[in-house]
Amino acid sequence: MKRVIVISTSLRKGSNSDMLADQFVKGAKAAGHEVEKISLVGKNIQFCKGCLGCQKLGRCVINDDVNDIMAKVLQADVICWATPIYYYEMSGQMKTLIDRMNAMYEQDYHFREIYLLTTAAENETETPKRAEIGLTGWIDCYPKSHLAGHLFCGGVNDAREIEGNTKLQEAFELGEKI
Repeated sequence: MKRVIVISTSLRKGSNSDMLADQFVKGAKAAGHEVEKISLVGKNIQFCKGCLGCQKLGRCVINDDVNDIMAKVLQADVICWATPIYYYEMSGQMKTLIDRMNAMYEQDYHFREIYLLTTAAENETETPKRAEIGLTGWIDCYPKSHLAGHLFCGGVNDAREIEGNTKLQEAFELGEKI
């Protein structure tokens, strides 16, 4: 059994990326893993101030929801990020969270497998590439970990437009395989 954290970064109700995240969760639970989904909806996540106080304290000096999220991420075996693609890049709230998790850099971490679930209105194969490159920049700071899988569903723009799409089953199967 692995400890799995799924971080859903969309703030839109009924978002397509959140629906992929839910299927990944179901698949991982079906495989017997301990899974927690963290939605950024309603979370207080401020911008990094660049003070580097986190490097001395092992936590961020800003008192918001990030330190609790980081504690869970550090203890997880598997991390799955789910994000809509905005202007060919990960969501701003995902990038802000990644920046704020700088306090993890010097700490011991358990995660080895990282997954990425992305959705976009555009359906070209290049559409999710920048988001993947951005996430692998974070992963590179944790050399014991690697990008274990990336699932992209293009051609979905409106809320819940992904319903009935085969990518939902693929997200379930991806979660089930971890």
